[in-house]
Amino acid sequence: MKEGSLQQRLQHSGRFLSAMVMPNIGAFIAWGLITALFIPTGWLPNESLSALVSPMILYLLPLLIGFTGGQLVGGTRGAVVGAVATMGIVVGVDIPMFIGAMIMGPIGGLLIKKIDELVDGNIPNGFEMLVNNFSAGITAMGLALLSYVAIGPVVLSVNRLLETGVGFIVEHGLLPLTALFIEPGKILFLNNAINHGVLGPLGIAESAEYGKSIFFLLETNPGPGLGILLAYWLFGKGVAKQSSPGAMIIHFLGGIHEIYFPYVLMKPSLLLAVIAGGIGGIGTYSILGTGLVATPSPGSIFALLAMAPRGSQLSVILGVLVATSLSFIVAAFLLKNEKTAEDTDFEDAKASIESKKRVSKNLQTGVSITESVDQVESLKLDTAVISKIRFACDAGMGSSAMGASKLTKRLKEYTGSFDIGFMSIDQLTGDEDLVITHKVLQNRAHAKAPDAQMIGVVDFLTDPQLDDLVVQLIGASKMKTTATEEIICEEFLEVLSISNVKVNLASESKEDAIRRAGNLLVDLGYAKSDYITGMLNREEVTTTYIGSSVAIPHGTNETKHFVNQTGLVILQYPDGIDFGDGNVAHLVIGIAAIGDEHMMILSNIAESISNEETLAMLINTASAQEILNRFSVFA
Repeated sequence: MKEGSLQQRLQHSGRFLSAMVMPNIGAFIAWGLITALFIPTGWLPNESLSALVSPMILYLLPLLIGFTGGQLVGGTRGAVVGAVATMGIVVGVDIPMFIGAMIMGPIGGLLIKKIDELVDGNIPNGFEMLVNNFSAGITAMGLALLSYVAIGPVVLSVNRLLETGVGFIVEHGLLPLTALFIEPGKILFLNNAINHGVLGPLGIAESAEYGKSIFFLLETNPGPGLGILLAYWLFGKGVAKQSSPGAMIIHFLGGIHEIYFPYVLMKPSLLLAVIAGGIGGIGTYSILGTGLVATPSPGSIFALLAMAPRGSQLSVILGVLVATSLSFIVAAFLLKNEKTAEDTDFEDAKASIESKKRVSKNLQTGVSITESVDQVESLKLDTAVISKIRFACDAGMGSSAMGASKLTKRLKEYTGSFDIGFMSIDQLTGDEDLVITHKVLQNRAHAKAPDAQMIGVVDFLTDPQLDDLVVQLIGASKMKTTATEEIICEEFLEVLSISNVKVNLASESKEDAIRRAGNLLVDLGYAKSDYITGMLNREEVTTTYIGSSVAIPHGTNETKHFVNQTGLVILQYPDGIDFGDGNVAHLVIGIAAIGDEHMMILSNIAESISNEETLAMLINTASAQEILNRFSVFA
C-alpha cells in the first residue's frame, strides 16, 4: 500500500478519531447503562437517577473527548486547554457536541504545544510556572470564547445538515444500502473510522433525543461475519474449515470481528455475502425500529443485548439472525460452487500466499500441532535483543490484547524474560524491541517505533509467523544448565531419545514412510494407532514436505485427541522418499504433539538443515546417536 493511498489516509483519520473515543468507551458504557436502566422507558425507571443522563451526554462525554483529543496532540497541558476549549462549544446548545469536541480538543492541544515551543528557552529563571500557567489559561480562555461565539454555530449548522441527510436516508429506506460501504470497509480495517468517526457521533445525538439509535447497530452487528464462519464450517475445506468453530466463538461471543477478515480476504467473492448480511440486518432493524442506547463495545452479542432498551432484545437478536442467515446462504453457495479443484490453503491466504508449505494450527487450542521448519528460516529476527514485545493495532483493545495474552501463555514455561503487552499504534513509545501489527498497519507502526523489529501479520491469533516467533524465542531463552557446557535436558529426552531415531532405511512409498513413522510413535507410547490415519489424512490436505530434504508428517486437528504425550521420531532414508512434485525427503520427522515441548528441537532442526554440511551429515551418517546429539543438545 502506497503511503499516500486513499485507504491509508482514511485509516489515519479514523485512527485519530478512534484514539479520541476509545479511551472513553467506559464512560459511554456507563452513560448507556444509566440510560437503559433509569429513563422512563428503562428497566428500572427512576426520575431522580435519570437526571444523570442529560448532563453526562451534553457535558461529560464531549469534555472527555476534548480532553483526550488535546492530550493526543499536546500532552497534559494540551488536554486541559482542549477541555476548556470544548466547554465553549457545548454551552448553550441542547444537543451533544461530539463533532465540536473532536475539533476543539486537538486544536487546543496543538495551539498550546506551538506556544510552548515558541517560549521554550526564553523564560527568565523563576518565572517558568507563572508563564506556563498563564499561557495555558489565556489560550484556553481565548479558544473557549472563540468556540462559543464563532465555531459553535458553524458546528451546530453542520450537525443540523447531517441530521437532515440522515433523515432523508432513513425516510427513503436507503439506510440498508450503507452496508455496501460498511462491510467492505471493515475488511480493510476501516471499521474504527466508520464506527467511531461517523456512526458513533450520529448515534449518540439520536439516542439523546429518542432514547435509542439504529446507528449503533450498523457496523457492530456480528451476523455477517458469523454467516461467513458457519459457511466455512459446513462447506469449507482444509484448515479454514477446521479453524472456523473457534473463530465463531471469538467473533460472536468475544466481539473480535477482525477474526473473520482473513476468511473473506482468502476469497474476495465472499464480500457479496457480508454485504447481503449487512443489508438484511440493517433492513430488519429499520422495519422494526430497533436501536441501542449506546455503542456496544466490543461487538459481541452480549454487548448488543446489554445496550438494548427494555423490550428490544428480541428485535436485536432477530436482526442478527437475518444478517447471519443471508450471509450464510450466499457464502455457502459460493463455497459449494467453486470451480477450483483444490482448496486454497488457509494459512497461505492469511500470509498473502507467501509460502505454500506452511502448516496450520487449531484456533481453539492456542497451540499448534506442528511448526513448519522452513518458516523459522523465513522469519529473520535478532532474538538476543528482544525483551519488550508489543502487539499494536488500531484501537489497542481487542485483537491485540488477545494476541498478547496468547503469546504470554505460550512462553510462560520458559525462563527467557519477555515483557509482552498490547496497545494502539499511537501509544507506541519507540523503545520496543519487537512490534507485532497487522500487515496493512506496518508503515504506521514503523513510523512510531522505527528502531523496533517488526512482524506484519494478517491476524494476531493464527498467523504462522507467530509460531515461528515462539520457536525462535524459546531457542533464545536460556535453559537451566548443569556444570557441563552442553547438556541434554530431561524434558527433551522424553520427546526425543535414541530409540526414536532410525537410520539407513530403504526407500519406500511416501505413505509407507508415514505409516512407519506413525507406528513408531504408537510403539513408543506417544500416540494411539488411530493417530496414523490422521497423519495420512493430513498429507492429503497439503504436503508436509518443507524443503531441504525434510518432511514432517503429523496428524490432523481431529485426531489430536489420540496423542498421549508429545514426541518426535526421526527416520533417515539415504536414498530418499518421493513426496511428489519432485520433492525428495531424506529425513522424515514424525510428530505427535500436545504442548510446546518439541519447540526447541524443531528450532535445532531448522538451524541444522539450513547448513549444507550439517544436512549432509544428517542424511548420510550411520549413527543414530549423532543425529540425536545434533537435534537435542543445547549449548
